[in-house]
Amino acid sequence: VNAGFQGQLKLYEAMGCAVDSSSPLYKRYRLEMLTERDPELQDLPREVFAVDPTSICQNPNTEVLYRCRKCRRALFRSSSILSHMEGSGPTAFAHKRITDSAQLCGDGREKCTSYFTEPVQWMEPALLGVMEGQLLCPKCTSKLGSFSWRGEQCSCGRWVTPAFQIHKSRVDEVRTLPVGNFQAAKT
Repeated sequence: VNAGFQGQLKLYEAMGCAVDSSSPLYKRYRLEMLTERDPELQDLPREVFAVDPTSICQNPNTEVLYRCRKCRRALFRSSSILSHMEGSGPTAFAHKRITDSAQLCGDGREKCTSYFTEPVQWMEPALLGVMEGQLLCPKCTSKLGSFSWRGEQCSCGRWVTPAFQIHKSRVDEVRTLPVGNFQAAKT
């Protein structure tokens, strides 16, 4: 049996035997297939991009919004984050000679220092026709992270393909909390 078909069957099973286009697993699969079919990346389908959070209202109590730490421009929602399996940590960086004293997992710090997202509409100009580059805030142009259609290594050691990496230190997480009949933002 074809390995690609087996992968599709495993994906279908992981999604509960239904095609769920909002599933992070499906989104990652769709991006991987896109990079295999169109290596030039000149004309990306519109449905690949998540809606820019500045163009729609947030549903209360449902999603976390991530904003640029410098200018507070809304960048992406929690539904755009594509999770990945944790890698093997510092041992995956053997080529960079990380010693035992520098291990991330032993001192209580979080292993993944970035969010890997699906592409968002504001990223489109930077992504077209380019295999890798920087992701800059569309408002203040501060560096948020990077992207690579070939993939990048997460700080936990996992290789993520394709990678749209936003550093956690460059964004603020904004949650909406209910207060009586009003909505209050918590940053």
